[in-house]
Amino acid sequence: MLASGALVELRRAGRWVPEEVAVGGFDDSRIARESNPPLTTIRQPLELVAREMVEVLLRRIEGDDEGPRILPTELVVRASA
Repeated sequence: MLASGALVELRRAGRWVPEEVAVGGFDDSRIARESNPPLTTIRQPLELVAREMVEVLLRRIEGDDEGPRILPTELVVRASA
């Protein structure tokens, strides 16, 4: 949502995306696909994120703090970058 707002403000300021400014977002929401121009974004597996978070929380409740986890992401290149 922030990146789509940046597109609006850049347009208002007379700047051209992506010719003058590259804009990227995160989460690959519907807004990213439907913005003008469509936003380049990072897609993350939300279902896996939710599952991992529940597991981390349950382990912490049990007193086990195993540290950070790294989950896969995907760059989705569209017209904004």
